[in-house]
Amino acid sequence: MNLKGHKVLAFVDEEFEDLEMWYPVLRLRESGLDVHLAGPKAGTVYHGKYGVPLTTEYALDEVKSEDYIGLYVPGGWAPDKLRRYASVLRLTREFHEAEKPIAHICHAGWVLVSAKICQGYTMTSTPGIKDDLENAGAIWVDQEAVVDRHIVSGRRPPDLPAFTKAFVDRLAQYAGEHKG
Repeated sequence: MNLKGHKVLAFVDEEFEDLEMWYPVLRLRESGLDVHLAGPKAGTVYHGKYGVPLTTEYALDEVKSEDYIGLYVPGGWAPDKLRRYASVLRLTREFHEAEKPIAHICHAGWVLVSAKICQGYTMTSTPGIKDDLENAGAIWVDQEAVVDRHIVSGRRPPDLPAFTKAFVDRLAQYAGEHKG
């Protein structure tokens, strides 16, 4: 399905995992989606763990969940920073309450933990945050990609193809169910 005309929000902060940011963003754009990069400040250059830069288009405080069909949270060390912003937690909860697709990979589950939306969901992540997800009520499994209702999770960079495909498929399903 061509997802042209639909938008996905992607959270950004310093030290995102470079592949976990760019691979999904490029694949989402190939699917026709408009991906908006939002960080603490608009028009600011943020750097990945390996130095790859990106420039945010929007500030976290100025985006509205109702403008998007999905949310993407990349891994790296950025999620530990992002989960400290009230706007990130509010937006994450709004996407969750609307049952819009939310995708997270590697350490990005920390954002969902801090938003308190993990209870009863089956998820995966890097094994390093397994305990955090379980303590937040998630059922943790060691798989390359997991889809539980509207939440898509992935472990680490080698799993990006399966994870990103699962997210694109879930976005297409959501878009098909919410035409108009």
